[in-house]
This record gives sequence, C-alpha cells and structure tokens, in this order.
Amino acid sequence: MPYKSLIFGLIMLTSTPKVFAERGNPVVQFEGVTIDAMIADFMEEHAIPGMTLAIVQAPYIPRVVGYGRSNSEQGLLASTKTLWNIGQITCAYTAVAIMQLIEEGKLGLEDALGKYLTEVPKTWQGITFRQLLGHISGLPDYTKQPAFDFSKEYQPSQLLALVKDQPLLFQPGTQVAQSATNFLLLGLAIERLSGMSYEAFVKKNQIERIGLKNTFFPSDFKQIKQEALSQSNPRHKEFLLESAYINPSETAVGYAEIDGKNTLVPRNNASGLNAYASLWASAEDISLWDIALAGSILVKKKENRDLIYHAVSLNDGTQIQANAGWRFYGHPGLMSIRGNVPGFSCYLSRFTDPNELVCVTLCANKEQVDLTELARRIAGAFSAKLGPPVGSNELVCFESCYDVATTMDRLEAFLKMKGVQIMARVDHAQGAAKANLNLRPTQTLIFGNPALGTHLMLSNQSIAAALPLRVAVWQDEAGSVWLGHDEIKALAEAYGIENIDTIIHQMTKGLSAAVQHAIAPY
Repeated sequence: MPYKSLIFGLIMLTSTPKVFAERGNPVVQFEGVTIDAMIADFMEEHAIPGMTLAIVQAPYIPRVVGYGRSNSEQGLLASTKTLWNIGQITCAYTAVAIMQLIEEGKLGLEDALGKYLTEVPKTWQGITFRQLLGHISGLPDYTKQPAFDFSKEYQPSQLLALVKDQPLLFQPGTQVAQSATNFLLLGLAIERLSGMSYEAFVKKNQIERIGLKNTFFPSDFKQIKQEALSQSNPRHKEFLLESAYINPSETAVGYAEIDGKNTLVPRNNASGLNAYASLWASAEDISLWDIALAGSILVKKKENRDLIYHAVSLNDGTQIQANAGWRFYGHPGLMSIRGNVPGFSCYLSRFTDPNELVCVTLCANKEQVDLTELARRIAGAFSAKLGPPVGSNELVCFESCYDVATTMDRLEAFLKMKGVQIMARVDHAQGAAKANLNLRPTQTLIFGNPALGTHLMLSNQSIAAALPLRVAVWQDEAGSVWLGHDEIKALAEAYGIENIDTIIHQMTKGLSAAVQHAIAPY
C-alpha cells in the first residue's frame, strides 16, 4: 500500500466522491478496489484463516461469500453456512428478548433489578433494566476477573460470585462501561419472567420465528450434521450419500496470534458467556435476523425498537451514543455492533436510512481483529456516501461516535495515560478563523514514543519527515466526525524499512487501542 502524507489525505477530503454501484449493479468496488481484493488483502495483512461476508440490501441478501478456511488443520473452507461464535453481537438478541417481555407486559424498562432477582447484592438491587441494557450500571465485568476462564463450565451463581463482593465501578447512570455482568443478569431475568431458559426463549421468539437454520447455542450443536473429520481423515465423504452434508453447516475453530503465529484456542464454553456472547451463527443468518429488526417481526412497536436502537442517557442528561452493545454515529441511521471473544471477531453494521438500507456482516476466526474500517469500505462499494471519505491509500479512517473536540480529548487523554509524548494539538478551524476563513471543526494531534519510533529512523533517517505520528479528526459536510491516520506498516514500506516487524506491530497495536478509545463509547 503506497504511503501518502496525512496532508494529502486531508486535501482529498474536499473532493467530491464518485458514485459507485447502485442497487443491483454487479460492479461493486470502492476507490477502484473490488470487495474480494479488499478482503484478500485484509486477511493477508492480519493473518486471518477464514472469513464470511454477507451483504444486505433489504429485503435482499445479494451476496454471501466465504474466504479462506474455518479450520486450517482440517482444511475446512469458510462457506455460506459456516458457524462462528458471534460474541457480543449476542447482546442484541438479548435486548430484543427484553423488549419482547416488555411488550408482553411482564417487565418495565425502569423496573429495578431487585424486583425480580431478589438474591442479588443490595447495592445492585436498585439498578434498572435500562441501565443494564445501556451498560451504565457500574457493575464490574466477571469476564475481566483473573479467575475467569472462557473455556470452563460455570453455573450463573459461580459467575456472580466472581464480582458480587466488589464495589461498583461508578454510581449507576453516571458513566458507561461494557460489562458481561449486565447481560448475565438480563439473561437470568428473562428466565425468571418467561418461565423458560434463556436459550429456549430466544430460540422460540427469534430463531424459530424468523426460520433461522444456521443460528445455534452450543447446547444444540448435536442437531448439526457435521461430518467427523481429522488431519488423518480430512476428506468429506458423507455428501455422496446424504444431501444434508452438501454445503454443510460446520462450526469454525478459533485462533489467536501467539508469538507471531496463529494458534488454536479452546472452544468458548457457552455457560460462561450466556446472554452476553454465547450465540453461534452464519453471516447469512445474522443478515436474515438483521432484516427482521427493521419491522415488527421481532419487536412489534417502533417506539419499543427505538428504546434499544438509540443513544442512552446518563443521569445528568449526557447522551451516550451506544445502547445494548450497539454504537451510533453522525451518519443518519448508522449503527454497528462488534463481537470479540477468544478465537473470533465479528461485526455487523446497519445503514438503516430508507434511502440506503445496506448492511454488512463480517465473521472471522481470529480474535482481536477490528473489522470496522473494512466493513465501511465494503459498504462504500455499494454507495460511495456509505464509505470512508478517502480510500485506505490515503488514510485509515474511522467514524467517531463523538464530536471533534471530544474525540480528540479522549485520544489525547488515552495517549498521556500510556506515557506517550504529546508534541502538539492543532486546531485548524481556530487558525482559519484568525485568517477570516470558515473551516468545519478540524484538529490534528502530533505525538510519539521515541522508544519505538526511533527504531524506524535508525533504519532510514528520512522517515523523520513523517514522524512523530499524527492523527486528524474532522467533521464532514454531512455532520459525520472522522478520525484518520497513516497506516504505520505502509509508512514503513514506503521508506523501505524492513526487518523490524515487532516494532511496527507494537506501534500499530498501540495506535489502534488509542483510536478505539477515542471514537467508541466502549
């Protein structure tokens, strides 16, 4: 990927984007790059074994494609029916289940948790269901406790025991912090109020109602006709005898990068993830479910759908652009949700404006992969206004959930907390005003870590022209706030720097963490 300066990238922001593929147009590419090429390059860059993509142009799903392998050891291909652990996307299914109980008159969003779960600690009993859904309860996350093991079998009481004696992280309704404990309690409430297990309630009222054939809780994996294969017996044979094995539903295995190599991770145990992150589904089934969200199939009343698909309010009236795992942006109608558990990364973005109705689902069997920017470029292949303002050749771009000043404040605070040196923060709009010019909010932060960046200059001193690093944040004409930065690997390649992959990886990982903190509610 050729390196182009940040300044050139910002100049490109003022250009008018081309109009790409209209609805039904078979030519789908963004900035001259096809979707297949985008994904192939992304998978190579991040060493992802397998991935499935599904595209919605409601009410159609015109594209479902598998790439790579869902199981490298057995040579299984990622396909349209491959099942992935979708992680925290499960929260969206749980939120629908809560709204269904509200519509049945069994629950109120402002009801206190202690009204239904009297056994929880006293400090938890006044927390409302709205606060649990919005991750503004202050409850500590049991998955973050040292004793928690994603692959271990648990009873709900054992999970609660991991955190029940800990103080609240903050007073309910005053801050936001994602916590699996919130959704563990929602799952228990669903069981108490419905008289059914959480899994049975979701199966009856979502999976079966829509007719999803490739959405499962692990307890139902026994229903899947999955051929027993191994490294010594890797050839499919049963499809020759029984049609159920043609284009089979197969569970993917998950990988983590350890010492620069993809390593199999143990399968996540559903008992430890329950209503927070336990579901497995194909990308196509996620898309079918996604289409059903648009109307009254799952949640009957629009005002009830709006309760979980819009920003949550803190006690002081501050709007948090997130709810039930969903994130919301300046782009009208855009919402996204991520799943990230050991071995897997998944992403669903929904452009719900009636003039757009494009949704992108990506599922991959490697953990800690941020699919946000890739999904946005894929959306841009269907309509340029859905994509980032420039191609990845110029900048890596992410839309922020905050305004320009808040985004930059969060970025600067995170970098300072990590000990990164801040060289300058430039307010370009302020400078423009002094010159009697009008510029939409635009800021640049210049920062560096000599312990890492110096290695690049030791390899090629001329890269000093591009260092220290910088990140730009700006508001576009439509009101969306974007954060953009140069890709460090591409920057190094442009200067012919090689053989310091560990340093580049450290810098990239650190920058990615800072960016995600800056743009996202959690």
